[in-house]
Amino acid sequence: MDNGAIARGLRAFAKRVHLESGLASKARNVDWSGWRSFAISIVALGGALLLALYSSVAAEDGKTWVAGLSGLSALAVSGWVAFTVVPALARRTPLQWLAYRMDYRVTREGLVYLAGIFVIALAALNTGNNLLFVTLACLLGGILISGIISQLVLSGVELRLDLPEHIFAKQPVLALAELENHKTMLPSFSLRLVGSGTSRSQRKAESALRGARGDTQRSAHTGTTAKRTRQRASEILTTPVYFPHLPPQQKVQQAVELIFPHRGIYRQDRIGLQTRFPFGFLEKTRQVDSRMEALVYPSVAPSEEFYEILPLVTGELESFTRGRGHDLYSIRDYQTSDSARHVDWKASARTGSLQVREFAREDERRVLLVLDAAIPAEGKPRESREAIFERGVALCASLAWRFYEINSVLAFRSGSFETPMAPAGEIIYDILRYLASAAPGDADRSVLAELVDLPQTFKIILTAQPRGSMPTSLWSTSYIAFLE
Repeated sequence: MDNGAIARGLRAFAKRVHLESGLASKARNVDWSGWRSFAISIVALGGALLLALYSSVAAEDGKTWVAGLSGLSALAVSGWVAFTVVPALARRTPLQWLAYRMDYRVTREGLVYLAGIFVIALAALNTGNNLLFVTLACLLGGILISGIISQLVLSGVELRLDLPEHIFAKQPVLALAELENHKTMLPSFSLRLVGSGTSRSQRKAESALRGARGDTQRSAHTGTTAKRTRQRASEILTTPVYFPHLPPQQKVQQAVELIFPHRGIYRQDRIGLQTRFPFGFLEKTRQVDSRMEALVYPSVAPSEEFYEILPLVTGELESFTRGRGHDLYSIRDYQTSDSARHVDWKASARTGSLQVREFAREDERRVLLVLDAAIPAEGKPRESREAIFERGVALCASLAWRFYEINSVLAFRSGSFETPMAPAGEIIYDILRYLASAAPGDADRSVLAELVDLPQTFKIILTAQPRGSMPTSLWSTSYIAFLE
């Protein structure tokens, strides 16, 4: 026997062993006691049916006592099954689907189907045609079958939505949607994972209501609608995720791209599991409580304002950090005030002119980033103050990410929040988490006065305070960006 035949035989044996082990595991999972009770109930009810039939035959033959005993025996057997076997089977039956919260919506196809049923019902009642009554019964049976099958499709399914650890506003992220079918034998088809936003019928009703009201009522309703729109925008799942087939006792995963338009905390109180299977007459949605939250950082993508101030910040930082330390900062032309011991003779020989080594101070690239959350309220509506603060948050996030990319030593301060001076990689996400939920503060709680005692640290200050209110000592050790 050659090696190929031996290998084929081993593979066949392994497949047979795997099949037998799979059948054995399935046999262990079968509730044999429940199936035995079910078989006993079927046999008993079959016997009760035969006794009932025999009772009717005996009554026709005039055997009254035999008919009465047969009828009582049939009732006794049926009662025994109802009071002993049925409760035992009910205890083994999962009934959690009864507690599912379901939302129903008749689709356009369903409306056409119901209109057809109404027409056939009128025709059957007017003509008395038996064929029309049979057709009407089949159409009504289709609705019943649709409801039962859709209920089976939605039951026994567990859902989960996993989000990445770090999420930035206006940047697409990939989330993982997972469905698990706990049903033993029945698969699920045509499932959609949806958020708990306003349905189409509710939106149409709101549109009709807006058209029927006057100008004053229309403006008030517009404000309410805008508030509801902001609430829907704070949901995590805003686009449906489609799962065509979910096999029994298996999990199915699908990646979904999400984009969060602004910073903040997003919440998903409920997630809907939706289906139109099998006929599409009814859209049934099973509501599942999720209590899921996502913290979205502000966008760190460079803006035009960031590119405008970046050269100024870099120049101020270089001017502040230029000094006489131990690390080489740059090589430049010799000036009369320079010491001869700092002349770089190799560079001088290469260029033909005297070149001097310039050293950096030991605290080079140590930056204190300050966001002044105090926004003056004089003559500014609330929307204007919030817009100013949002501009400051976006610029602050971009600068913090910039210092993280160049491995600077960074500290951050805003209001009562403060981080120690540390490598930017260690505190960058602490800063972004604070900026994700930061809000404008009171105008009289500015942090600028506390910065005067830090003359040895270069500071980048983002503030909405007037220029004349800045302490004079800050101008020489800081770069100040006025958010106004």
